[in-house]
Amino acid sequence: MSFVLQGISVRHASAERSDLVPALKEVSLAMAQGEQVALIGPSGAGKTTLLHTLACAYRAVSGEISVFGVAPWALSPAGRHALRARLFLAPQTPPLPPRQRVVTAVLAGRLPHWSFWQAISSLIRPNDPDAAYEALAKFNLQDKLYTRVDRLSGGERQRCGMARLLVSKTDALLVDEPLSALDPTLALQTLAVLQQHASQRNATLVCSLHQVELALSHFPRIIGLREGRVVFDAPRTEVTQTMIDQLYRNARTEDQSDRVAAPVEVRIAPLC
Repeated sequence: MSFVLQGISVRHASAERSDLVPALKEVSLAMAQGEQVALIGPSGAGKTTLLHTLACAYRAVSGEISVFGVAPWALSPAGRHALRARLFLAPQTPPLPPRQRVVTAVLAGRLPHWSFWQAISSLIRPNDPDAAYEALAKFNLQDKLYTRVDRLSGGERQRCGMARLLVSKTDALLVDEPLSALDPTLALQTLAVLQQHASQRNATLVCSLHQVELALSHFPRIIGLREGRVVFDAPRTEVTQTMIDQLYRNARTEDQSDRVAAPVEVRIAPLC
């Protein structure tokens, strides 16, 4: 198994007070190697926190987590660093230095596997520009190879971050809202590239999405999160419109009014 979570609760790193409500509450999940899973749910549901927890960036305050069969927080710092090198966390806004060239930013996906001197030398002269070119070409960005990052649009930066994922040598891809800055055509293309790449290397893909229809049409397994808890964890063929409506319903206001959000309507298309 790639990940096994047993009743874990997680607070954000900035939540120092122990009496604050956890961002994840008693979450239990298991994900097999090579599985492709979509996380859906309203803003603040805990999707990003779950991805960071899987990436061993956040430590659970209770419960147990196993990553590739080991307990990450029982390892030494060096052992945990080696474990993290098998994981790629792609945040919604990629951390790309603005004055860096795109080729260097993409090849940074290999940093966990490079020595200090390899990393320094690649800043001066990229050590595998062909790999960066091929990764960028998957997203129609090959002409931006030597462009500075601060010359890219928001959508181009997002796809540059995905190209960085392609050159990484990892066993799990944890991707947070990869389509938020993309138009519908580019969103479909990007999602197809990610899923094909994960399948080819048998990497586990866990992807948070606000586009519910894309999650249901492209991922075989859907996990619905709300207020830090798993509302449902089901094959996409078993996810109903009623389940989606309940997941995205408005929380009651302080005066306990019964207003609810308009339902999120989805069509469950054949799995691609």
